[in-house]
Amino acid sequence: MRMLKLLVILILAGLVALVAYAYFADMTPTRSEVRTPLDMTDQPDGPAGE
Repeated sequence: MRMLKLLVILILAGLVALVAYAYFADMTPTRSEVRTPLDMTDQPDGPAGE
């Protein structure tokens, strides 16, 4: 019974630590502009579906 109580306490402590890390850690993404050139030479002429 003592081992089960210890396991439950460790799991709860891990969950609290995970929530605290997610809340307090600096997890903002770094933003950067991405430009990708498109090659439009292989497109068929006319509207789609022809």
